[in-house]
Amino acid sequence: MQNSSDKENLIKNIDYNCDLGQSEDLWENEKILIDYMSSINITCGIHAGNPAVIKKVLDYSRYKNKVIGAHIGFPPGYKFDINNINKEEIEAIVLYQVGAIASFAKSYGLLIEHVRPHGQMYKEAMESSELAIAIAKGISKFSKWLIYYGASCPAIKEAAAVTNINIAQEISLTKNYTEAGIIDLESFDTEDKEKALARLKTLIETSEIDTANDGRTKIEFDTIHFSPNVKDSADLAKEAYTIKVPRPVNYNRAEVSGWI
Repeated sequence: MQNSSDKENLIKNIDYNCDLGQSEDLWENEKILIDYMSSINITCGIHAGNPAVIKKVLDYSRYKNKVIGAHIGFPPGYKFDINNINKEEIEAIVLYQVGAIASFAKSYGLLIEHVRPHGQMYKEAMESSELAIAIAKGISKFSKWLIYYGASCPAIKEAAAVTNINIAQEISLTKNYTEAGIIDLESFDTEDKEKALARLKTLIETSEIDTANDGRTKIEFDTIHFSPNVKDSADLAKEAYTIKVPRPVNYNRAEVSGWI
């Protein structure tokens, strides 16, 4: 029997997101994930993807009635220096990619709702509030209504506070976390599906994530990322969907606010 504090911790609604459109060769396997997601991050043709596969992802996402966003990253060969961040250049890199995918989406009568950094950009923004703020400024220059999807960490929260941009704090079922509730960038992803599903149930029931040394810590999150690069990602997403059917971030927030 649940006590009152258990009910307060219970997560009612959550968003699931994944990155798609990284290459033509991967598309047939990637698209299986779409059925179990509420948000799709589409590559913008810079760090990965090309116009043909972007078109396929947009068309299929529209058919499946999914929320879409831009999946941005550093251009190939870009030399990022965390100790000497060129803020104007970062904003330009972000704005260029967001504009590209938004224009493509417009041709389908679609609007993008969020922006999620890729790979190195995502990881560096966890550790540098300066970079996270520069990314947020680039996003907000395109539209103040876009949501910045970033790791659940202090740097992303600071970016939100400084720029007044909407953020969605993200976690992963397959990453390892430190006792502070931050992704451990030094360790490899887990491929234990049962452990990942148990983590999801705990997150929903208590808002806690398991950490190193068999500990647990409270964590704030709005969305869960499912990487197509993880072994059996489609099976994990399918089973996660049976535990909690996802809904987009904007929908969840509108419901909480009383607009729905």
